[in-house]
Amino acid sequence: MKIFESHAHYEDKAFSKDREALLWSLPQKGIERVVNVSSSLETIRKTMKLISQYPFLYGTVGVHPCDTEPLSDKDMVWMQEQCAKPRIVAVGEIGLDYYWDTPARSVQKKWFEEQLELARRVSLPVVIHSRDAAADTLAVMKDHHAADIGGVVHCFSYGIEMAREFLNMGFYIGIGGVITFKNAKKLKEVAAYAPLDRILLETDCPYLTPVPYRGERNSSLNLPLIAEQLAAVKGVTVEEIADITYKNAMNMYRINAANAF
Repeated sequence: MKIFESHAHYEDKAFSKDREALLWSLPQKGIERVVNVSSSLETIRKTMKLISQYPFLYGTVGVHPCDTEPLSDKDMVWMQEQCAKPRIVAVGEIGLDYYWDTPARSVQKKWFEEQLELARRVSLPVVIHSRDAAADTLAVMKDHHAADIGGVVHCFSYGIEMAREFLNMGFYIGIGGVITFKNAKKLKEVAAYAPLDRILLETDCPYLTPVPYRGERNSSLNLPLIAEQLAAVKGVTVEEIADITYKNAMNMYRINAANAF
């Protein structure tokens, strides 16, 4: 069984002590491909270094809404240059996060819009982060014709109505460790509703560790636990979940298997 990890943060300091050993162990455990997702200018640089060291690793270029305050037009020019580098497969993670009071919502929206347009210019899909901001996220995406750009709403946290809106735009739904939580009723309903060919497996590691390891550092090695829960919800085998979500990630990130490594 081979699995595609669609969203990880291996540049994070949580992996400082064992990053190399952990990453090299992933292919041996069936985690065949991993996308390391940037969230700031600093993590873009770190991601670039990582994907140059590990042939099964891909990267994204993008700034998380909570880190958009210092962005400038000059930074956007630099980011566009990075998008042309080998094995960069998306712009992200970008979006809106209203859980926190800063940066101001107007600042978050501005750079969400700018990065959507960046993705359009470089012809890459987007990785969307949306927390407590469903209506505004959807409005910005519609205003900027995100359906023409494509991508995934990662770590999906809304209900079926919002899932329907994003799915109708052609977006994928990212499902991670939260689906194993006892209070994950809403996400399980979304997982049951969403077509299997529109779902991606992710961990968002080192965050959102699935049960029974909740509270510990997460890693891609926990993806089988997420696949098992999703398989139970969908009424299919774990192998089917792994196979279909693998193909979904290859399609969404537009990776050509013939020249992927």
